[in-house]
Amino acid sequence: MTPITETSIVQITLPATLSENAALGKTIYDAKCATCHAPNAVGQDGIAPPLVHGIYEPNHHGDESFQRAAAMGVKAHHWRFGDMPPVEGLTRADVAMIIAYIRELQRANGIE
Repeated sequence: MTPITETSIVQITLPATLSENAALGKTIYDAKCATCHAPNAVGQDGIAPPLVHGIYEPNHHGDESFQRAAAMGVKAHHWRFGDMPPVEGLTRADVAMIIAYIRELQRANGIE
């Protein structure tokens, strides 16, 4: 289990290993996403939601939802954190690697 901090929204189990794409995605995630969504995508109270959460399971928020959110931002609709701005400097390939990382975190926590 990841240690929960006073600002973490969820506590998760980390996968024993990551695929090559997910490991690359983690590196990109840590540089571009962790400031708001926290390390390991556990979310931060008052800042951004956890991405390891049933709301973001693949049948509800498919991979293209993550692509669009990163490229264009997204209006708040599930959480009360406010709108997410676009993320500067990410390519579709970068986001695909981030998605691989998020999906592996989700699977390790029973979200499929």
